[in-house]
Amino acid sequence: MISDYEWERMIGQKLYNPYKVGDTSFERVHAAQKKFNESDFWEDRTALDELRKCFREAPRDMVLTPPVYFDHGDRISFGKHFYANTDLTILDENYVTFGDNVFLAPHVGIYTAGHPIDAGIRNLELEYARPVTIGSDVWIGGNVVINPGVTIGSDVVIGSCSVVTKDIPDHVIAAGNPCRVIREITDEDRDYWRALYDDYTHGM
Repeated sequence: MISDYEWERMIGQKLYNPYKVGDTSFERVHAAQKKFNESDFWEDRTALDELRKCFREAPRDMVLTPPVYFDHGDRISFGKHFYANTDLTILDENYVTFGDNVFLAPHVGIYTAGHPIDAGIRNLELEYARPVTIGSDVWIGGNVVINPGVTIGSDVVIGSCSVVTKDIPDHVIAAGNPCRVIREITDEDRDYWRALYDDYTHGM
């Protein structure tokens, strides 16, 4: 039985006890992701389709490469044409929302859960959870960590091994620990890559 008090505190980004929320999403998604992680995913979508039922939103064209790990699943919304390479980890105590055309490289971690700095309160098994939002047309490099409460805009590239602790605006390349904006994505970038695309399609 779900505790309305703990659930509302969790979603409201206040201190709450994760062991008293009382829903069954943890058990459900862990059973489904275990089957998916052990499946012949490259030739049989059955386990992925079962896992998709655990999510808040999950288009049929999404691609996950096992192993994957989700705490609950039912707080995650995937946009269209989502792709994640191996070892995606999402601790979705609060909501995680992806736009369309999001590409994740290997070993990306997205964490909504955090713990009090004060050890005395932390040792009482209390934590907080803040939502994470990622826009459309985003490429996130390998080994990136995205921390609680972060919003990443649309048309963004996050460099490998970045630790994203603050919001990232639209139309930029960002990287580092802590992650910061390196530069804007410009018309020159688009012209360069479209010229390479034209070269690619010319010989077809």
